[in-house]
Amino acid sequence: MFCLPFRFFAAALALFTGLASAAPQPATVRLDYTHSGNALSDQYALERVLIEPLPWPGSMARTLDDTNRGQNRVEVVDAKTGDLLYSRGFSTIFGEWRTTEEAGKLSRSFQESVRFPKPDRPVRVRILQRDERNAFSVAWSVEVDTDAQEVVKRQPAPPAQPIPVHVSGPSADKVDLLIMGDGYTGAELKKFEADARRLSAYLFSVSPFKERANDFNVWALAVPTAQSGISRPSTGVHHASALGTRYDIFGSERYVLTLDNRALRDIAQHAPYEFIEILVNNETYGGGGIFGQFSTAAAGNAWANYLFVHEFGHHFAGLADEYYTSPVAYAPSATRTEPWEPNVTALRDPATLKWKRHVQAGTPLPTPWPKAAYEEASRAYQKKRAALRAANRPESEMDALFRQDLRATRALFAGRPYRHAVGAFEGANYEASGYYRPAMQCLMFDRSEAFCPVCRDGVNDIIDLYAGPARQ
Repeated sequence: MFCLPFRFFAAALALFTGLASAAPQPATVRLDYTHSGNALSDQYALERVLIEPLPWPGSMARTLDDTNRGQNRVEVVDAKTGDLLYSRGFSTIFGEWRTTEEAGKLSRSFQESVRFPKPDRPVRVRILQRDERNAFSVAWSVEVDTDAQEVVKRQPAPPAQPIPVHVSGPSADKVDLLIMGDGYTGAELKKFEADARRLSAYLFSVSPFKERANDFNVWALAVPTAQSGISRPSTGVHHASALGTRYDIFGSERYVLTLDNRALRDIAQHAPYEFIEILVNNETYGGGGIFGQFSTAAAGNAWANYLFVHEFGHHFAGLADEYYTSPVAYAPSATRTEPWEPNVTALRDPATLKWKRHVQAGTPLPTPWPKAAYEEASRAYQKKRAALRAANRPESEMDALFRQDLRATRALFAGRPYRHAVGAFEGANYEASGYYRPAMQCLMFDRSEAFCPVCRDGVNDIIDLYAGPARQ
């Protein structure tokens, strides 16, 4: 199916997942469950527990998460003693959906999964959520015996074989990124491989991924589709695919996700992974990213490089969007709780700003920037963008508008005081007021090429969690 025969992949897999080491990794356990509810309440229900085909890809010396990221947190504890064995922060599609207008009118159910190294004893798996105090509290727990009769212990044969793209060493010592393809036909699988190699290479040209490239393994995997491209319902395009990725999530024409979590996990389990980015074989601008779940990017778009890195920033490091003038599906929050994301703040107390170590003495907080002029220009830009989409104009015209907007922003910011400073610039997290970002311009703010220092710190924290020194 791909350029590498299976025997070469199998040899690479044996070496780089630790199967050839003296201390083999434990098996990988996946717990599938449903998360349902509405804007006011939610419920959980167990679907199944299974043993995935490949061993645990992570380090057994770094099983506990101390980064305090995510809207949720999974904890695996000894059922008898309560000792914490494993934890990770994450967010969910349900968590985003419940902030939409639809969630105030009806209830929906979403598939979710958590994965953890197989324990040698019965455990209790707990799902925690942040409460109104921004602290974690237990929302659901279930006892799991991974040796029980009902646990699924055999999986179907893989529908496709992964491609080693960038392999630096044993998975237990590295961050394993799986690039998946959707909307690629059998005749386009070579194109998928080229897209995966091109975009992963670009990722490692952007700091801090550039400096940490040797801490990553990258794999690629695609199940071919009958038609080229994925569904875009707003334009009447409906294509079947193994992953079910589509545009128009939550009514946003550029938001690309899959809501079929089980399909995603059942395919992904055949490659070593801790993070997933889905490349969709489309030219239309679009993508998405959920912390600890997956990210997506339109591989054929002229802004694919930016999309790949920006959306991976959401998924990998829990970075917030710093823009606020583009339309989104989420309803604004009535409160200004300090965000858990590392790159936005409600600035309740400038003296305790979470990125204060980057702020030079004398930098005012909040930090002045040409906000009014930027917003005036953005209103005109958004009007043109909406008109292009409404008229279904060629994507090249949208690309040109994006480039024009980026040039105008750079010209507006050029030479301004605090242009390259770290401070607290009002306007972030989809809100014009009440939330602040660290820099005037950053890859999480617009389509520029670099992360600000605070976002770089946020990325490095997660790399360290998976590939840094052993945690005590």
